[in-house]
Amino acid sequence: MRLYLFFLLLMAAGVAGARTVTGTVVSDRDSSAVAGAACRLLADGKLLTGVSTDASGNFSLETDARTALALEVSMTGFTPTEIIIESGAKNLTLGRVYLSEGIALGELTVQAASSTERHGRTIVVPSEAELKASATSLALFQKMPLPGLEANPINRTLSVDGGTPMLLINGVPAEISDFNALQPKDIAKVEYSRVTPARYADKGYTGLVSITLKQRTDGGQVYAWGRSAVTTAFVDANIRSSYHQGPSQFTLGYSPSWRNYQSVYDSTTESYIGDDFRVNLEEHDRNPFNYHYHNLNFKYDYSPDARTLLTATFRINPSNNSNRMIASYIDSQQGNYDSYSKSSNKDLTPSVDVFFRHDFNDKNSLEAQVVGTLSSSDYRRENQYFLTTDVPTDYVVDVKSRRRSLISEVSYVHDFSDNTQLSGGFQNTVSHSRNTYLTTDYRPVLTENNNYVYARLGQQWGPVYMSLSTGAKLFWIKNDMNKRNFVKNLSQAQLSWTIDRKWRLAAAFSYAPGIPSLSSLTDYPQQTSPYLITNGNPDLKVTDNFTFQLMPSFQYKKFSTSILGTYRILNNYVMEETFYMGKGLFLTQSINARRARTAYANLNMRLSDIAGFGVNLNFGVYHYDSSGEGFSHTLNGVDASFTVWWNHGPYTISYWRKIPGKYLSGNYIGKDENGDALSFEYTAGKHWTLGASWMYMFENKGTRYPSWTLSDVHPATRDRYIKNNANMVTLSVTYSADFGSIFRSLKRSLNNSDNSSALFRM
Repeated sequence: MRLYLFFLLLMAAGVAGARTVTGTVVSDRDSSAVAGAACRLLADGKLLTGVSTDASGNFSLETDARTALALEVSMTGFTPTEIIIESGAKNLTLGRVYLSEGIALGELTVQAASSTERHGRTIVVPSEAELKASATSLALFQKMPLPGLEANPINRTLSVDGGTPMLLINGVPAEISDFNALQPKDIAKVEYSRVTPARYADKGYTGLVSITLKQRTDGGQVYAWGRSAVTTAFVDANIRSSYHQGPSQFTLGYSPSWRNYQSVYDSTTESYIGDDFRVNLEEHDRNPFNYHYHNLNFKYDYSPDARTLLTATFRINPSNNSNRMIASYIDSQQGNYDSYSKSSNKDLTPSVDVFFRHDFNDKNSLEAQVVGTLSSSDYRRENQYFLTTDVPTDYVVDVKSRRRSLISEVSYVHDFSDNTQLSGGFQNTVSHSRNTYLTTDYRPVLTENNNYVYARLGQQWGPVYMSLSTGAKLFWIKNDMNKRNFVKNLSQAQLSWTIDRKWRLAAAFSYAPGIPSLSSLTDYPQQTSPYLITNGNPDLKVTDNFTFQLMPSFQYKKFSTSILGTYRILNNYVMEETFYMGKGLFLTQSINARRARTAYANLNMRLSDIAGFGVNLNFGVYHYDSSGEGFSHTLNGVDASFTVWWNHGPYTISYWRKIPGKYLSGNYIGKDENGDALSFEYTAGKHWTLGASWMYMFENKGTRYPSWTLSDVHPATRDRYIKNNANMVTLSVTYSADFGSIFRSLKRSLNNSDNSSALFRM
C-alpha cells in the first residue's frame, strides 16, 4: 500500500510539472543572512527564473524544467557560487548556501580575505593566483595560509606542528596518496585546524585538514603525475582516473614509489658500560637499501541525493624493501673486525572500507564506517660478525606476522540551532595477530579490543566559539603471557574569538592517554649483536599527555601572520633505556620515565600575490626538559621552514627550505631531516605541465640524520647521511584531461564540524 501511494505521489508531481528549489544564503565568515543576493536558475546556459533573497537570506525558485539545472548565487561584496542540481521532478531544499566575502571590481571579484573562521576552524578558498602557480595539490598547500602546516615537496607529505593530520576529502577519511592525486583546480575549499577534534583524538593525529572538492556531473577525468631523478634511482608517480554518471562515481588510483640507494653511510662512536665491564666501539658502515611501494585503490561513490553518500573503497598496498650493512669495527675488547648484515621485509595489506553518511534534515546527521583488513608481513634480519675466525657469529631475527582487524564507527550530529551543536560517537577496533619467530618456532597470538566513546558540545556566541568534549577509552589487549586492561579518559576544550576581520584569538586544552602498543608489551628477548639484547616490557604504564595552546592571528589583505604557543607535559612517558645484565651483555627496552615537558612557540608569516611573488615562513623556538631515574636533561633550539614562489604566465619558480631543529626524548637527541628544493614549472597548454627540481642544493652529504644518546650505560654519537640525494636533479611531468560533459561548482557542506570518520587503515 505504501509503495502504491509513493507512485501516486510521483505521478501527481509529474502532472503538476513544477519543482521548487529553496534555501538560505549566508556569509561564510559568521553565518549571518545575506539579504538581496541574486539567485538564478539556468538550464543549458539559459535563464529560467530568478529572485533576490529576503531579509533573512531565504529564497524560493519554481520551474517546470526537469533537466539538470545550475543555481547561480551572487551578491556585491561576495564571491559568487554555483550549485549543480540533478535532473528530476522532486522539490529540493538546499539548506544554507555559503558565500565568501570579497570585493567586487566591475565584472571581476577579488577575495578580500583568503580565509575565514567558523566553528573553530579556518576556512580557506584557494585564490586564482595560488591555483595558477601550482601544478600539484602539494604545491598548492605550500602557498595557502595554513599556519603550522608543512608541505614537504621531497617526501610528498603533510604535517601539522610536526605530527600527521587527520585528512578528509569530501568528508571521507583519506590517505596521503589520495591527496597527492588531487588536481589543484578541483579543490573548492579547505577547512583547517591545528587542534585535533575530539572525534579523532583517539588515533594520535595532530590537527585536521578537510578538503571539499568542486562538484562534478556526468563525465570523466584523467590525472597523471610522475617524477624521476636524472642520476639516482628515484621514482614517484600518481595516476588517477574517475568517471561520474548520475549518482555514481568510479575512481581508480595507483601510486608507486621506488628507491635504490647505494651511497648510504653511518659513522658511530659508542660505549657499553657496566659495573665490571666496558667496551668502546667505533663503527663505519655502508648501508645500501632498496624499496618499492605500490598503492592501488578502487573507489565507488553513490549519492542518490544531496543528503546521502555511500562510499566503498578497496585498497591493496604491496611493498618490498631490503637493506644491507657492510661495517668495520674498532672494538676495545675484541680488536678490529668486520660485520655484514642484511634484512628484508615484504608487506601486503588489502583492505575494504565502507563509509555511509545520511543527513535526515538540516539538524540531524548520521555517519558509519567499517574497515576490514587482512595484512601479512615477513621480516628477516641476519647480522654476521667476523670476530676471531672466518666463521661468522650469527644473530638472526626472523618473524612472520599475520593480522586480521575490523574497525567500525558510528557518529551522530544534532544541530539545536545554527549556533549550537551536539555530537557523539562510538569507535571499536578488534584484531587478531599471530607472530611466528622462525628461529625458535615461538608463535604468540596477540589480540586487542579497543573502544572509544565520546560526546562533544559546540556553542557559538556571536564572534566567540567554544567546544567541550569528553570521552572514554577502553582498551583490552592480550598475548600468550600477558593480559592488560586500560580504562582512560580523553578530554578537550577549545575557545576561539574572532575579534574583527583582522584579529582572531584561539586557545585549547587537551588530555590524552598514551597506551602502550602490543609489540612494546611483548616479552620476547632477542640478541642482535655481541653485546646487545632487545625486549619488550609487559609492565609499561599509560603516559598522561596534557597540552595547552594559545593561538593569536592577524590578517590584512594579502598579509597574514599567526603565533602558536604550546606547552606540553608528559607524565610516565615512554623512552628507550639500556641496562647492564652482567657477563658483557646489555638489555635495551622501553620504560616509563618520570616526566617530560616541552615549550614551543611558532611564528608563521605569509605574503602572496605581489606581482606574482609570494612567501610563506615558519619559525620556531623550543625548550625540552626530561627527567627520570638518575638523569635530567634540557635542550633549547630553533627550527624554520619557508617557501618562496614567483609566477608569470605559464612559468612558476619556487624554492622550499627546511632548517631542522633538534628534539629530546629521554636520553636521546635527534635532529629532523634537512631538505631544500628549487623548482621550475612550465604549463605547456591545457593538459601538460613540465617541471624540474634541484634538491639538497650544495649538500655534499645529501640527507643527514645526526643523533646523540646521553645514557650513562650506552653513550653514543651517530652520523647518518644519504649521499645519493646530494645535488639531486629530478624531472617531472603532469597530464590532466577532462572528457564528457563536466560542470563544476562549489559543493556546499552540510556539516561544518565533526562531519567525518576517525578511522584509519591498518
